[in-house]
Amino acid sequence: MKILCIGTTPAAQRVMIFRKLTPDAVNRAVTTLDGAAGKAVNVAKVLKALGAHPVATGFLGGQRGEFLRAAMAEKQIESDFVTVKAPTRQCITVIDESAGTHTELIEESRPVRPADFKKFMAVVRRHISTCGAVVMSGTVAPGGPATLYRDCVRLAENAGALSVVDAQGAALTETLKAKPGLVKPNRVELAATIGRELKSEAGVMRAMRELHERGAQRVIVTAGREPALAFDGKIFRSIITPRIQVVNPIGSGDAFTASVVWRLLLGNDLGEACRWGAAAGAANALTPMPGDLNHKDVIRLAKEVRVRTV
Repeated sequence: MKILCIGTTPAAQRVMIFRKLTPDAVNRAVTTLDGAAGKAVNVAKVLKALGAHPVATGFLGGQRGEFLRAAMAEKQIESDFVTVKAPTRQCITVIDESAGTHTELIEESRPVRPADFKKFMAVVRRHISTCGAVVMSGTVAPGGPATLYRDCVRLAENAGALSVVDAQGAALTETLKAKPGLVKPNRVELAATIGRELKSEAGVMRAMRELHERGAQRVIVTAGREPALAFDGKIFRSIITPRIQVVNPIGSGDAFTASVVWRLLLGNDLGEACRWGAAAGAANALTPMPGDLNHKDVIRLAKEVRVRTV
């Protein structure tokens, strides 16, 4: 069963690792890695590693776009990207091993023409009837409507596919009108969407219930190394991830999303799916390049994740 991974802002990803990073000085990386990333691309990469059949779509342009297309083909990930004039962005992760810090330098996406968004929706319609789930990740590229993900959720509903939205702000709130099957912001994104600070677990739970009342069938909120929270409309669960030696946490939220979707399609309930989601998020943090996790690490870590009712 195919899983359609939608994201309009993919990126060429560079990871540079330094023994010690000194600001305002010449620094020489001991390791530099290049690959394909962006939230939806990360989701597709993780799904592929888990043995699922992802189909990635979005916009690609310029030499970086061609690099990303080739990188996906090398990993044997099915893709159907729309070629645009706007060059694909680049993101750079700077890892300082001595300080244990991970700094992400993000190039913003360039505007995309309305005609290209029409082509994109045609791609979605072409694939959606053969997909068991549709995962929408990240911000909508400049030039696109805030209703883009909402329209995709409705297409998924008509096709009988699970709809999953990992976004924030208007892109998320608009989808609530279409009653998505699952929304998965992180805690910062949830606060930005709700429009208030979330200083406690109780505050996060109230905000999650609010999203549910506004249309989300299920809500998951991740919080980095802190426990994630999941709500299926009746029960709140806390998902506690085992402590690991983090190499690079970038993309762990995307890995969480991918694994949850994979397990839901296998018939797991939300709590069990989140156990595997947390395991995938931790496994992703063990690798320097986002999305390049090891399936064996996921299986091992899933045994250590704790899920409890709140």
